Amino acid sequence: MAADPKAVPISQLSLHQLDQFKSQLDEDVAMMTASLQQLKIVQQKLVDSKESIQTVAPKNESKEILIPLTGSMYVPGKLKNTDSVIVDIGTGYYVEKNIKEADSFFQRKLDFVKKNLEQLQQGLMEKHRMRDGLIQMMKLKIQAQSSIANS
Repeated sequence: MAADPKAVPISQLSLHQLDQFKSQLDEDVAMMTASLQQLKIVQQKLVDSKESIQTVAPKNESKEILIPLTGSMYVPGKLKNTDSVIVDIGTGYYVEKNIKEADSFFQRKLDFVKKNLEQLQQGLMEKHRMRDGLIQMMKLKIQAQSSIANS
């Protein structure tokens, strides 16, 4: 495969250009790290939802439960219908699904998030490798400049 004709080896960039490139890589790494953290939060919520489905079983019908109103406020209730749940499918839409469908829905979402996490982690590792190479080249250029200045 031919090299990109617009690509310039980093060894040909000035120290100032290398520093600008490093700043851009730092921004990319910060953004990707924030995205990674958000995806992990989404993943945990999906895992929690999938696990919660297991409590909706015929053996638990009429059992007392706590129903969350907010993240820190609950009201007591009784589990009445153990055949289906209402699932938030995104953007304010809710769908009633039987337990098997809901479990399958959350598993598909988990698989999707896991795939995106893996891709994001690979991209992040590549950015870190690029940044490390860039820093190494900057050190070499600084050493070369100080050698010239000391001569």
